[in-house]
Amino acid sequence: MKKEKKTKLIEELNELFARHDTFYVLDFQGMTVAQATRLRKAIRQMGGVFKVIKNRLALRALKADLPAEVKNYFQKPTALAFPDGDPIALARFLKDFSTQNKVLSVKGGVIQGYAFPGGQFDEVCRLSSRGELMAKLAYLTAYPLINLMRTLQAPLAQFGFLLSQLKNKK
Repeated sequence: MKKEKKTKLIEELNELFARHDTFYVLDFQGMTVAQATRLRKAIRQMGGVFKVIKNRLALRALKADLPAEVKNYFQKPTALAFPDGDPIALARFLKDFSTQNKVLSVKGGVIQGYAFPGGQFDEVCRLSSRGELMAKLAYLTAYPLINLMRTLQAPLAQFGFLLSQLKNKK
């Protein structure tokens, strides 16, 4: 590979690392071209990026502020998956693809600047997505107010029920 092409690839990887604070380092050894094409297409439809890279070029492009153990993930054939949007949705998709095709394994990754080894990938997949967490937060914030409203409305409702019972008796 010529030096100009390597420089262009490093710049492209620098841009991807700068735009995404989350990425997964994958071992795709044994994957067929058809499987790789399906995977790339599915990730692109989710808004993400799937890139097969050379380890030396990726190590040159890595940001300096990433944890040191991330560099250890770049051994053997390596691919990177960058999510746009929900990183947990991409993790779940990669896990499903891996179990269906039995060719993809996760070496590790970085989620919002925090590195995790491949052994913790199942735990990452079990995390709630951002939307689910926001819904839970909204519910927990509104729940005390709803209870307060019901408590304040109860005497009025009981008084109205009492008046209707008196009216029915007469």
